[in-house]
Amino acid sequence: MRTLRRAPIYVFLSIVAIVSIFPFLWMIISATNLSVDVTQGRMLPGTHLFENIKNLTDSINLVPALWNTLKIALMTTILALLIASLAGYGFEIYRSKAKDIVFNLLLLSMMIPFAALMVPLYQMFSKLTGTVPVIGVNTLAAVILPTFTTAFLIFFFRQSSKMFPRELLEAGRMDGLSELGLFFRIYVPTMKTTYSAAAIITFMSSWNNYLWPLIVLQTPEKRTIPLLISNLGSSYSPDFGVIMAAVVISTLPTALVFFLMQKQFVAGMVGSVK
Repeated sequence: MRTLRRAPIYVFLSIVAIVSIFPFLWMIISATNLSVDVTQGRMLPGTHLFENIKNLTDSINLVPALWNTLKIALMTTILALLIASLAGYGFEIYRSKAKDIVFNLLLLSMMIPFAALMVPLYQMFSKLTGTVPVIGVNTLAAVILPTFTTAFLIFFFRQSSKMFPRELLEAGRMDGLSELGLFFRIYVPTMKTTYSAAAIITFMSSWNNYLWPLIVLQTPEKRTIPLLISNLGSSYSPDFGVIMAAVVISTLPTALVFFLMQKQFVAGMVGSVK
């Protein structure tokens, strides 16, 4: 009887799982078929995967695009974890009315859509192009700097810091640690699950970033993989088998990161401290 009562729950969860997995399954199957098979809705694996990959590498600079995307994602993730965790730690551990006002203003900035910031950001980087070429338009730094941390990430670290045991800080101060020493030697190792969750969120967001790189990266050798996939789909007669092969390749790094760190991600999202 207990199993029968739970049957509707299992049926519902099975349907949700199928609906969630179907797009990924269809993407992988489509990558093995010809474009005409994809448009006809063929749901059986084909034998043209390597042919599609070859056509993909012949039509776009796949390896440089993946390398550019990886560099941007890694640098953005490292900077985001450092800056956001320092800010979240400072807002929570060192409380004051002034800091609370600044934090509230920071939260209000989440209401501003990024589309409203693109024009002034582009103007700023275009002015820097002549004076500071390293961070001007058409550089990877121009992609990283405006997006390497967000108000949400700072809020995420501050909320997670609420569960941080303050006794560890007092013990560290008694042992003579500086404030930076407390952060790097006590706080960072203790909050590793929070760092894991934030790293997954930031890496996936940076890897799939499309709009801002589209505006600021202007030469083919600097383009990222989402931009090249978009170019494949905008041709007069798109090859959907090749497009699906490109999507599969671009999805693998983020999927690998998530599956390798899914336990830490779940633990970090629920706010556990180990």
